[in-house]
Amino acid sequence: MLHFKYTMMKKYIIFSFIAIGLGLTSCQDYLEVDSDSKISQDVLFNDVSYTSSAIVAVYGELIGDNGYGNRLSEILPQAADDFETSGDYNCNDRRGISMYATCSSNPELNNPFKQLYSGIERANLCIKYIPGSSIYQNGSQSDIDMMNRFLGEALALRAQFYYELIRNWGDVPFQDQPSADYENLFLEKTDRDVIYEQLLADLEEAAQYVPWRTEANIPPTRLSKGAVKGLRARIALARAGYSLRRGSQMMEQGSNPQEYYAIARQECLEIMQNRGEHDLNPNFEDLFRSLHEGRADNTNEIMFEVGAFGGNSKTDSKLGYYNGLRHDRASQWNGGGGVNAIPVYFYEFNKVDQRRDVTINIFQVNADEMTEVARADSWTDGKFRKSWTDITGPSQNLAVNWPILRFSDVLLMFAEADNEINNGPSSEAISALQEVKARAFIGNEDQIGTIPTGKQDFFEEVVHERYLEFGGESIRKYDLIRWNLINDKFIETRQELTDFMNGTGDYANVPNVIYYQPAPYDPSLSAQEVVENLDIFFAGNDQSTVFYNPTPDASQVPSGYSEARWRDGILEEYIDSERKGFMQYFEPNRKELLPIFDDIINTNYNLTQDYGY
Repeated sequence: MLHFKYTMMKKYIIFSFIAIGLGLTSCQDYLEVDSDSKISQDVLFNDVSYTSSAIVAVYGELIGDNGYGNRLSEILPQAADDFETSGDYNCNDRRGISMYATCSSNPELNNPFKQLYSGIERANLCIKYIPGSSIYQNGSQSDIDMMNRFLGEALALRAQFYYELIRNWGDVPFQDQPSADYENLFLEKTDRDVIYEQLLADLEEAAQYVPWRTEANIPPTRLSKGAVKGLRARIALARAGYSLRRGSQMMEQGSNPQEYYAIARQECLEIMQNRGEHDLNPNFEDLFRSLHEGRADNTNEIMFEVGAFGGNSKTDSKLGYYNGLRHDRASQWNGGGGVNAIPVYFYEFNKVDQRRDVTINIFQVNADEMTEVARADSWTDGKFRKSWTDITGPSQNLAVNWPILRFSDVLLMFAEADNEINNGPSSEAISALQEVKARAFIGNEDQIGTIPTGKQDFFEEVVHERYLEFGGESIRKYDLIRWNLINDKFIETRQELTDFMNGTGDYANVPNVIYYQPAPYDPSLSAQEVVENLDIFFAGNDQSTVFYNPTPDASQVPSGYSEARWRDGILEEYIDSERKGFMQYFEPNRKELLPIFDDIINTNYNLTQDYGY
């Protein structure tokens, strides 16, 4: 994987020089692209090596601060009932996005939008020129196969770029040709369903061209047939689900949803029938360790991930520095803390669920590199930790990859689609859901419970399982929107937070404080072992119960223990206040989508803001 990252960087640089010479790079302005020489482009795409570099350049628009290295992974999507952005409200920064009150002048909205269109432009060039090249039409079979693979990757990457645009901004201009082929680049918005139809067709075609992972030794940073099929399933579910419509200004379900549930089910089924390509990793933590270590996980569960390299904002990621475990600035790691867990999320996990301590950090690392129990409003996302890398010091770019698609998602998408098609889950759907739960409860399978068989109850089980499985992976917000559950879940979570604060209802036995002493931090230990090694004072014989029983009498606590505010860490302002309130400014039938950045609107007289912004 490290060799691949180096190769990718090298090819990216090569193509940058080629693109500058041929006028193929996109300008900073939205959809303004120079294209000086079609003959030169024909030469470029008549060479397998150069075409490979061109495809790598398309992948290059996924990466960096404005891609999945930061903004598309951590700033735009972290606004659900699992995690939110840390800090106080400001409509012109990341917290404005997280609290659903961003201004259209918010600069965080600008470059991600542009970079997605830059990726679309690069993909469009490949999609146009590959089929017309002489090597594609008359080359050797091995060359034709490779060019077909490149064409499939370009089609799938374009679909990923558009999917990201639609789920954040709704209807957007649809450009399916290179900019040079348009007489007028001031395009109007296209209905998202029209775009989805094209993407689904493109992905069906792409799956014919792109090989399975084992057929071409494809690393997770490149698209395989399984990843293409998984992306098609994901887009089909988005097409079948709810979204905020431009005409009615209301959340509406897509037309003919059963047709798209059938697509999702079939694509997932075909992936599930090829377990030699991708399978569930029995070690949940290994998935996220692998992202930090530049390798595939042990069973190739991560089907597609965005690479990061180079130590700069254009090609690297800030994952583990911006977000993740908070390490004191004076420690050797120095970073983390930009994303906080919603405290009640911790209590959605069974205490033996192996995902809990991987997903949520209830501790932080102090200047002496010791663990301290964190107050409840300062827990962080645990799947990213700078101390899981070999980088120390003030470095912000850590070469940590971002997961786009996992096999567990395939299993749960299959279960969801099957339930919808059959008006209740088939035995295959129940088994798929059971498989994900069983991984979480390895060694404690007797605590899984019974999976419901009624349609609505099974759907709710899928909703909850996805909640537990994908925390911090920027999936929850978009799931809730496509299910039209986001407002209901926000109302429910506010009540849960109120109960948590007051120690009532399900939280009647939750301690208001935790007594602890700093303990040595060893990042080589598993996430569960680190939590078990926290030096917490507890009554009884089982430390794991300390989070589920009232605070011990202070007179029993030995000297030398500090107090971490647990329930007491949540105050009224956390739930309802202008600066910090949980999803304080969300409005149904309006805030499900983001505004387009002002300057982008101003450069296209045919582009409208919509959705009440």
